[in-house]
Order: sequence, then structure tokens, then C-alpha cells
Amino acid sequence: MKNQNVQLANNDPFLRDLRLFCTVARRSSFVAGANEMGLSPAHVSKRIAMLEETLGVKLFNRTTRRVNITSDGEAAFLWARKILEDVEGMLEAVSGSRGEPRGVLRICASLRLGRDHVAPILTQLRQRHPTLEIWLELLDRRVDLIGESFDIDIRVGEAHEPHLIGHKIAENARILCAAPAYLERHGRPKSLAELGQHDCLLFRDRDQSFGVWRLEGPSGEESVKVTGPMASNHSDIVRRWAIEGYGIIMASIWDLAASIRAGELVRVLPAYRQPADVWAVTAARTSGSERVRVCIAFLKQQLIEGPHALVTRLEE
Repeated sequence: MKNQNVQLANNDPFLRDLRLFCTVARRSSFVAGANEMGLSPAHVSKRIAMLEETLGVKLFNRTTRRVNITSDGEAAFLWARKILEDVEGMLEAVSGSRGEPRGVLRICASLRLGRDHVAPILTQLRQRHPTLEIWLELLDRRVDLIGESFDIDIRVGEAHEPHLIGHKIAENARILCAAPAYLERHGRPKSLAELGQHDCLLFRDRDQSFGVWRLEGPSGEESVKVTGPMASNHSDIVRRWAIEGYGIIMASIWDLAASIRAGELVRVLPAYRQPADVWAVTAARTSGSERVRVCIAFLKQQLIEGPHALVTRLEE
């Protein structure tokens, strides 16, 4: 992936080296940084060494397995990010009058949401705005939006961090399901409390307390402590276990809709659901960026009504 689709940033060696430095610092690896930037590790190592010589400080402590940033490197990292953000902001402001968003968009999302819905939409966004460069990273964990240098985090659940801004882009809810074979063997739970006596398949989602399910039902919000013999941090694995009859799963409607329609899963306690709207979360400093604004607006439109829209409700 190219560093930046802006001539000024590409033509200035110092800015290129700062971008390389930031990537290596974020990845804690010359190899991973080189792969992300589409360069050879030898070239990246050479450019970082030249930057160290220019600045007169050691930026990294190198070992055979990993590179660790030094205290001088941490100070340089803060300045480098600010310099690059200011350059991108200037270029965006100057070119904004032409109405075409440009520059690099770093986006993260959970694995299944990102793969099945966000990625195809970003393909359409790139076709519509060819001056954008898009980097999508799929992670089934909560990210440090600023520390890991992401522009947008597509997440299920609101942003509770005070330095972040949430933009609601689609309604969503989590529901309970199990395979018909599991229910034939163990019976259907008749109340939320009975889930405690069932095998529940646990997934460490980005915004849930592990092992505690909180759902809204006829009596308002209720919670239940659940356990089970199988758990994973990978959503596809837990969903597959549910289809194979190993227990009850709680997951988003859009994640389970196809399996329900195919008869692989059936609803359990359909009067209960957990609100889990989809949000685009940004740092306060980037929320006004034109490329961020255009991306969020396009994601919202497409996730609600486009060909890759999320399924937000099922026929009972």
C-alpha cells in the first residue's frame, strides 16, 4: 500500500521517513512495518537508521525478535504523528474546495462484520473516490484508536472513552439461538435464569463482559451468569459450534440470520434481545476530516439500505 496519495507527502523524504517510523513504532517490528508499507525490511531499516542519524537519537532498541521504542523514540513518535496529521489536514483543507476527499483511511472492524459487510462497502467507496487509499484491519478485540493510529473503528456498541466520538450508523441487536439437535437433547430454556443450567458458547466480544449476558425482555433488563464447555475469541468458531449443536449462542441478528433461515439455528427465548447498535468511532481530532466524514456517511447509507446492509430484524 502506498504511503499517501498526495504528491507533497510522497515527494518529501523526511515525511516519508516519519511515516515509516510511525508504522514501525506502531507495529513494533521492521518486518510487519515493511509489509504494511509495501517495502522491503532492509529498505525500512536503512531509512530508520538515516532518520536516527538526522535526529541524532536512537529511536529503537533492536533484538532478533522485536524492536522496542526508546524514550527518545516515544517523544519523536508523538511529534511525528502530529506533523503528519497537520500535513494531511493542510492538504485536505486546500483541496477541499474541489470536493474530493483524499488521503489514507485506516479503518478497523470485528472479523465477521468487517469481512462480510464493511469490506465490500469500502470497495464501492474506493471506486467512487479514487483519491482515497483504504487500509482495513479486522480484529476481534477493542482497539486503541489513537495509539494504533486508526481513523475509524467500526464497532458494536457506543464509545465510552471520553476522547472518542461515536457516530451511530446502523441499528442492531443480539439474540439467542441454538441448533435444533441441541434443543432436542437438552430442551428449551423457559426463562433467562435457566440459561445457567445450559451449555452456553462463550465469545469474548469487544464490548461484553465475559460470561455475563445482559438482555432486555418483558421485565426490562436482566442479566444471567452463563458457563459452557467451549469458548473462543473468534466469532466464526463460536457460530460453527452452535450450528454443530454444542450449545446456545448469543450473537448479532445479522451474524445469525442466514443460519436461522437455513434451519441450522432456531431462536431461543425470542422475547429477549440485547441492544447492540453499530457505531463508527473516531478520535475528536479527526472527526471533522472530510475523508472520515464521507466514509462514515457512505457506510451508514450502505449498511442500512445497500446490497450489504445489516439484517436488523427477523420475522418472529
